Amino acid sequence: MATRIDGKAVAAKIHAQGAQDVEALKARGICPGMAVVLVGDDPASKIYVNNKKKACAETGIYSEEHLLPAETTQEELLALIEKLNELGGANGIGIVDMVENRLVGMKSRGVYETPGGTILYAAHELLEMLCLDKDTQHFKQHLAIKFAELVYNGQWFTPLREALSAFVDKTQENVSGEVKLKVYKGNIINAGIKSEHSLYSEEIATFGEEDVYNQHDAEGFINLFGLPIKVKAMLDAKKLK
Repeated sequence: MATRIDGKAVAAKIHAQGAQDVEALKARGICPGMAVVLVGDDPASKIYVNNKKKACAETGIYSEEHLLPAETTQEELLALIEKLNELGGANGIGIVDMVENRLVGMKSRGVYETPGGTILYAAHELLEMLCLDKDTQHFKQHLAIKFAELVYNGQWFTPLREALSAFVDKTQENVSGEVKLKVYKGNIINAGIKSEHSLYSEEIATFGEEDVYNQHDAEGFINLFGLPIKVKAMLDAKKLK
């Protein structure tokens, strides 16, 4: 039988922990209003992350609600990370054993463990998959490498980092919704996503219906996209003669 978890009680236990850690979490994209929801008969195996303005934490078979304010406090944000660390850690989430490139050029081995951050990152990435258009999503993924390099190299207070953050802030205007995740033996499993800003349409996302759009329109961009390949093939054929 699942046990009820009092979010305020958890927050009270860690009230003394520093506000600097919370600000660092906010800087990494943990937004006000985010809450954790535990459902099912095994709270250690299922996570529900909610980023709506009115968020709640649910636990137990009967999904009893514990409402959180729209502007979540620093203590509640920290409580969220603490709880996700506990649940994710129990399921082997967020362990990275890697050889990294240091700023000075040498390689060094590092072993890191961040269960809570890994769970939140996975939930946020799934939400972006639903809410961002293709070009924005792909370009943001490309910039993520440069952003990580700036942070790793201690270049947080630079014009470039500020500019990249402004771009990211713009991309997040419609990234809001609900993500269900299951964590089990090191795996984070997508169990459902929904958002009022979803760009997915089951009616349009079809390969069979002729009345949704004219599928013959695809011939145009196929010919244009294939033109450079066709030209190269023609030149290669001439060289072989």
